[in-house]
Amino acid sequence: MGKLYVVPTPVGNLEDMTFRAIRILKEADLVLAEDTRTSGILLKHFEIKNAMQSHHKFNEHKTVESVVNRIKGGETVALISDAGTPGISDPGEHIAQTCIAEGIPVVPVPGANAALTALVASGLSSTPFFFGGFLPKSRKNRREKLAEWKDIPATIILYEAPHRIIEVLSDIEDAWGDRTMTMARELTKLHEEFFRGTVSTCRAHLLEQAPRGEFVLVIAGGTKVEEAPTGDPLDAVRRLMADGVGKKEALQQIAKVYKLPKRELYNRLVKEGVEDE
Repeated sequence: MGKLYVVPTPVGNLEDMTFRAIRILKEADLVLAEDTRTSGILLKHFEIKNAMQSHHKFNEHKTVESVVNRIKGGETVALISDAGTPGISDPGEHIAQTCIAEGIPVVPVPGANAALTALVASGLSSTPFFFGGFLPKSRKNRREKLAEWKDIPATIILYEAPHRIIEVLSDIEDAWGDRTMTMARELTKLHEEFFRGTVSTCRAHLLEQAPRGEFVLVIAGGTKVEEAPTGDPLDAVRRLMADGVGKKEALQQIAKVYKLPKRELYNRLVKEGVEDE
């Protein structure tokens, strides 16, 4: 039985192609490419002359059976996408799942990835992080997804196309507020750019400078706000004091829960003549 290799390709700079990736592509019996024209340029540059077959989101469900049969017959297949790591917002997930279900070894080759490249240079926390890929194209569906992800307590990484980026940033600000973020584009290329600020400043920057190239958005995670407790905070203080908690400690605890100044609660207690019990 053969193997399926998942092989990353550069997101821009050809020098990011690894020695191992080149060797595997040269040794493979078949190279599955998202776009054979794009990948043909890459393979020619590295003098790789192996057979290529188109494998993209529109045909992957039709071609996977024949590819799996070839691997079962002992062939080595290498999967690549137009740029970056296959399966990360690119074709690859389906064939990997199918091979695993059939008991075929799936071998990942480390390499270029736009999301991680942007994250480590963003200045935002990398632990934990959440990768959301591309948001839905439909504005209604996009807003629903943003509402779903609003309170994720992790740095959020998204991909976006230049013709939608301004509208998407507007939707993000409406849904999540004006969070800290870094906007990266043209990663590893000659005109690589990082713009660090907030959602609103990133949007303003693009209104002044027309969006070009694919974008990676690295956005600060959400902090879920707990609902404020109801009822009179003095009643809560009295209950704690009745349970044996001292007045000072009871005031401190309840002031924190209700997000009130401790002095305000103390003055009310004094006014009502409440003493330590």
